[in-house]
Amino acid sequence: MTGGAIIEVPAVRWADGRLQQTCDAVANETGLALVYNGQPFAVMMVTPVDIEDFVLGFSLSEGVIARPDELLRTRIGIVPDGIEANVEIAARRYRTLDLKERMLSGRVGCGLCGAQTLAQAMRHPAPVARSLAISSSALHDGMAWLSRLQPLNARTGALHAAGWLDPHGRLLLAREDVGRHNALDKLIGALARTRPLPLGGSLLITSRASHEIVQKAAVVGIEIVCAISAPTALAVRVAEETRITLVGFAREGRYTAYAHGDRIHPQLMERASA
Repeated sequence: MTGGAIIEVPAVRWADGRLQQTCDAVANETGLALVYNGQPFAVMMVTPVDIEDFVLGFSLSEGVIARPDELLRTRIGIVPDGIEANVEIAARRYRTLDLKERMLSGRVGCGLCGAQTLAQAMRHPAPVARSLAISSSALHDGMAWLSRLQPLNARTGALHAAGWLDPHGRLLLAREDVGRHNALDKLIGALARTRPLPLGGSLLITSRASHEIVQKAAVVGIEIVCAISAPTALAVRVAEETRITLVGFAREGRYTAYAHGDRIHPQLMERASA
């Protein structure tokens, strides 16, 4: 059995000059096998919550499907070594999958999803729309509120979160996972159930901004990616190419814009702080 998102384990804690026998809450991770139309496609290591959101978000962000309605059915089952998601997708989409080349095993820290060639790894999504203008205060308020939508991380200190800031600067939704890109896929899946693509809005992440985060955001049309930590050089390049506003170090009243920072307007900043 996979257990829940959190598991209590025995531990020995050293504090205040003494050892103490205790139990501690640790984040669970388990293998998730993704099987499309009867054929194995991927095994990812995930936190075993919001699995259906992850399946839909992963299918969209990895280009398995182009629209949510192309995912016809998902059956989740517990297997001896983890979880298996049997996913039925539209026949026309299934025919485009190169299953033999794309069978993979994805670790928690892996964002390339087992791609075997540079062309598979370095996709080039179309540029996103330019419909947003947002204030720095909205980004910082959103990052501050995001911590309140992380109950699993509050107990374990081991999970990343991806949050959704709508075009009006309201933090509406968040998802957690031990993998930062998994948290994003869960968020994309949750959003895609109720909103048409492209998504617009801003993505807030409690991690560094690596290239696969920006790439996944571009695939579904997210215009702003705001990270609590640093971006990578490749993330900056992908953001430039896809016209995504890429923000790093969004904490303690500051931020650094690395690409297309003009979506953050000084006059909006002044109005927000007035």
